Amino acid sequence: MSQSQTSHLFYQSRQRRPVLDRAEGVYMWDKDGKRYLDGSSGAMVCNIGHSNARVLEAMKVQMDKSTFGYRLHFETEPAENLAARTAGLAPEGLDKVFFVSGGSEAVESAIKLARQNAVAIGEAQRTKVISREPSYHGCTLGALALTGYAPLTAPFDPMMRPMPKIPAPRAYLDGLDPNDDATGHHYADMLEEKILAEGPETILAFIVEPVGGASTGALVPPAGYMQRIREICTRYGVLLIHDEVMSGGGRTGKFFAGEHWDVDPDILVISKGFAAGYAPLGAMVARTDIVTNVLDAGGFLHGFTYAGNPLACAAGLAVLEEIEREDLCRNAAEIGTLLQDELEKLMERYAIIGDVRGKGLLLAFELVEDKATQRPLPAELNVYNQLVDIAYENGLIIYSRRTRGGYSGDHFIVAPPMISTPDHIAEIVEGLDLSLRQLLDRISRQGARVG
Repeated sequence: MSQSQTSHLFYQSRQRRPVLDRAEGVYMWDKDGKRYLDGSSGAMVCNIGHSNARVLEAMKVQMDKSTFGYRLHFETEPAENLAARTAGLAPEGLDKVFFVSGGSEAVESAIKLARQNAVAIGEAQRTKVISREPSYHGCTLGALALTGYAPLTAPFDPMMRPMPKIPAPRAYLDGLDPNDDATGHHYADMLEEKILAEGPETILAFIVEPVGGASTGALVPPAGYMQRIREICTRYGVLLIHDEVMSGGGRTGKFFAGEHWDVDPDILVISKGFAAGYAPLGAMVARTDIVTNVLDAGGFLHGFTYAGNPLACAAGLAVLEEIEREDLCRNAAEIGTLLQDELEKLMERYAIIGDVRGKGLLLAFELVEDKATQRPLPAELNVYNQLVDIAYENGLIIYSRRTRGGYSGDHFIVAPPMISTPDHIAEIVEGLDLSLRQLLDRISRQGARVG
């Protein structure tokens, strides 16, 4: 199909892209034979790369057995085996797994489980889930109510119950030292202040991405932050939910990003890299006592048709085995350090780069008009789209969002597959260097000055 033909598909916009022909490893090819390096793993999904032969073989084996078994009619070996493997990777005590098809479903499941647990234990007044601003937790109305990204939420505000927000710990914008525990405590204490302002008896949960995703661009919390929010949640009986949809699956150098701070949540959610793009799959993992409370009270009033799909679970199990076999968490940490070093070298060369951040192979850089003040580029330049398009033309795929709540600021996530090598990193950096030079030339012709 050529772009001159009418498409009956529609998504977020009318933008068209070339037709995908094939993908292998870190590369993708369009129908014209042009090669692209997948520098963002799609939407931070393809953690183990494309077309892994062992994963495809595991899926073929399962396809010969069955592709669907409804959970109310059958238990399936792939679902049971994947649940056991997932519980083994999760923090101690999080032993119960509920499968879904994606990140939004996982977050929706988590807040509904939290709510039903509160009802079951006689705390029905707990109805509020605190989240951060900015943040992104999914596109269902329940998950969207937790999201702090106004361009995505504003049209639906009249349809949702507003949920309380606290500022994300963006120390680099506030001129604070991210390595000082006092900085982490400063932001974490905003959670306690919000709990007290809302009434502790009304707060159900606090949801947080251990390493930020699209809305904050791989934001790493300052020292002391994760430990303090765990203490605060415990103090007030508030459930702590880790949104590991993007950061989970080994991308940050640990299978779950929360492990970097030795902090255990009460519930966690994972998707994206969980099945690495081979099948739609996600999971909610919860403390056993929470699940016991809900099941003893009459059952979990929630579900999805494709929950625990045997083909998806076979793919997920094969992905986890590949991560372990190839030691990809270690590779993500080591190659991520190399990539971060190279991005920081670019920041030294380009005044337009105001910050580089992230962990492992979940990294981002932010473009600014003035590095000293972190003043963002004029929003009307749409740099977050321009650089993505320029890089794409140069055969490099990166991912962008607006940094400052969705309306201004420009950050770019660089998150290649965890199988990446030093040669791939060199190719990414070369593509970014070329694309940044072309961007600067373009915006200078538009009358903007940076630096």
